[in-house]
Amino acid sequence: MSRQKLIIISGSPCVGKTTVANDLFESYENSAHCDGDWMWCVNPFSVQDPRLRNGDKNISFVLSTYLNSNFDYVIFSSVVAMYESIRKPILKDITANNYTTVGFTLTCSEQTLIERHKKRGDNNQVSFEWLKLEHYPSDYVINTDNKTVKQIVSEMKSIIDQCKHNQKSFYFTMFLKCELMELQMCSNQSAILSTLFLNEA
Repeated sequence: MSRQKLIIISGSPCVGKTTVANDLFESYENSAHCDGDWMWCVNPFSVQDPRLRNGDKNISFVLSTYLNSNFDYVIFSSVVAMYESIRKPILKDITANNYTTVGFTLTCSEQTLIERHKKRGDNNQVSFEWLKLEHYPSDYVINTDNKTVKQIVSEMKSIIDQCKHNQKSFYFTMFLKCELMELQMCSNQSAILSTLFLNEA
């Protein structure tokens, strides 16, 4: 396990991914941020464009570059990261090694999404499609209703820090296992030598 963390933030449009990701990014030293919207910025944009998934290759490349550049915290925010069929290939194509992935899905009530949609000045019809999606299997789900950005970031950081604690516990557990194995080997060797000595006697 490594000190490097790839932090993935997904959720519905207008739930607050980019705002939260920016604050989280600024709260960590030696950090980098990749917003999925930057990876396929084309005109006209269409979800029917057969080239659309080529943007995922850009995401894998940028995340690989950040991780291979030894940033301790690499933050990736995107609505498409909600889909297992998209996130898995993105992660699979990352060329870096020895980093820990921590995933978050941000959610809220339909009423909160409507309010944030209006605040953003988006004149398109609000869609609740992404609120109803199952979260990514290993993600931590954070309900953002009635929470400030600072509160959400603080909640996320406590989980990320807990991952660090678990990492230390992992190394300590492995150390104890090695010590026990060594003691067991010494005990077995002593038993063998004792048997040989008795047989010779």
